[in-house]
Amino acid sequence: MLTFSELTYVRPDLNILETSMHAAIARLREATDLDTANNAITEINTLRNQFETASQLVEIRHTIDTRDNFYETEQGFFDEAGPVYQGYVSSYYQTLTAHPLRPSLESTWGKQLFLLAEASLKTFADEIIPKLQEENRLASEYTKLMSSAQIEFDGKILNLSQFGPYLQSPDRDVRKAASEARYGYLQAHGEAIDTIYDKLVHVRTDIAKTLGFPSFVELGYARMLRVDYDQSMVENYREQILETIVPIATSLKERQQQRIGVDSLYYYDEGFAFTSGNATPQGEEAFIIEGGKKMYRDMSPETNEFFEYMIERGALDLTAKPGKAGGGYCTYIADEKLPFIFSNFNGTAGDIDVLTHEVGHAFQVYESRHFTVPEYGFPTYEACEIHSMSMEYFAYPWMEEFFGDQTSKYKFSHLAGGVTFLPYGVAIDEFQHVIYSKPELTPAERRAAWRSIEKKYLPHRNYEENDYLDSGAWWHQQGHVFGSPFYYIDYTLAQVCAFQFYAWMEQDREAAWKSYLELCKAGGSESFLTLVERAGLKSPFAPGTVSAAVAPIKAYLAETDDLALDRV
Repeated sequence: MLTFSELTYVRPDLNILETSMHAAIARLREATDLDTANNAITEINTLRNQFETASQLVEIRHTIDTRDNFYETEQGFFDEAGPVYQGYVSSYYQTLTAHPLRPSLESTWGKQLFLLAEASLKTFADEIIPKLQEENRLASEYTKLMSSAQIEFDGKILNLSQFGPYLQSPDRDVRKAASEARYGYLQAHGEAIDTIYDKLVHVRTDIAKTLGFPSFVELGYARMLRVDYDQSMVENYREQILETIVPIATSLKERQQQRIGVDSLYYYDEGFAFTSGNATPQGEEAFIIEGGKKMYRDMSPETNEFFEYMIERGALDLTAKPGKAGGGYCTYIADEKLPFIFSNFNGTAGDIDVLTHEVGHAFQVYESRHFTVPEYGFPTYEACEIHSMSMEYFAYPWMEEFFGDQTSKYKFSHLAGGVTFLPYGVAIDEFQHVIYSKPELTPAERRAAWRSIEKKYLPHRNYEENDYLDSGAWWHQQGHVFGSPFYYIDYTLAQVCAFQFYAWMEQDREAAWKSYLELCKAGGSESFLTLVERAGLKSPFAPGTVSAAVAPIKAYLAETDDLALDRV
């Protein structure tokens, strides 16, 4: 069994892929019996998994070191090849959804495949391939710009991810200086970032108009494969967050201000939770991995098998380093049935959040590896995030392994962070709705729109004398806005579901875990709201769900003496 570093990458030959895909699609189209049709679909799935395996190998290796010229070139190839490949898949979807044997095929492959295919067909036409290639190129340009930061600070050269510990320093002067250095880099490149985004907005709007959509908003929903909820439901959900969560989040920020002893909570104070210092892991990557082994060994036989497999195959790249792209993600190398976790450990509690959050994604796709349908490996994004965010709570009994006597501080900050994240998450979503509804806005008007939305959902935020952030540029660092439009409210929907799992596991951990495990095994074979119902959870869109889900968290935080925690 090969480790990730031993896996061989060979650039796909698009001519061969095109010939093979078209031949298999023709066999499917002409099939008059179920066996022939199923065999053709199986062959198509095999060809798709091969292409997507190569694509994922390149993406992972490129983001691990964006300075590697070979994989930068290969990423450029996939930026161009991806839309062409999407055309082959679209041709397959057209044949699949119109097939005379569709009822029988739905019984074999699941109805969700056909719903996803129908949604995807709305998002593609051959004439938009050059525009999709341009969109990919611009998204890659943003990634390169953000990952190439080399900022002098504290006698070191840091990238954006490596500022994490400084932004949580007990020394306010250090926090401020680190923030100014970090955002100074973004400000220096602010015009370039605005230009990239301006081009993305216009090319995406052009694509949407070409496909017959009123705006990119509708196309964005179709791309996200939202087959069982719409814009009006999302708008009502955002209103729930505004009415229910914003007051709680504001109160938590006021408690933080009092706890850390500052007259005003400025933007550079928000990452600092306790005057005695934030809870931090008591070791670096090797220590965290060892703790992870114990945690997942004790959690369940399934998690033990999975985590040992990940380590054996070298499927984790965890620590921040020069040239590495920012953020964290989990992806899946289909032909190897191998999840892969990418992150940027920097010595903060976020390292443990990665160990639980991204592992939640990886565990889900590992439990779904029995699916040969590419669409079923991961569910749609909002369902995906249930697995990751809920795993963060299932891991609570083992947090002492990582934080020792700071565990209570970690749990308080983590739960408070889950609540205060919700308004930010819906703010990013509302911002994107505004931008794509009004693509004619100038970069300055976009910044002003963000600042207005920010004041609505994050009324506590104070940028002191930072003119760049006060102009409305905070979103410049939110990669989803550039690379995955409309992928963000998904985190908040999943957080509301994860809060329900938190309450459930407090009452009956065994039943909650059983539900979670079955949810993971279901993969992407059902839609978001169907999966939520399957798990025994309430829809975040239903009136009252947000309030009910946050109630146990609110009670825990209210009952906790955070000033006493600060003495730990």
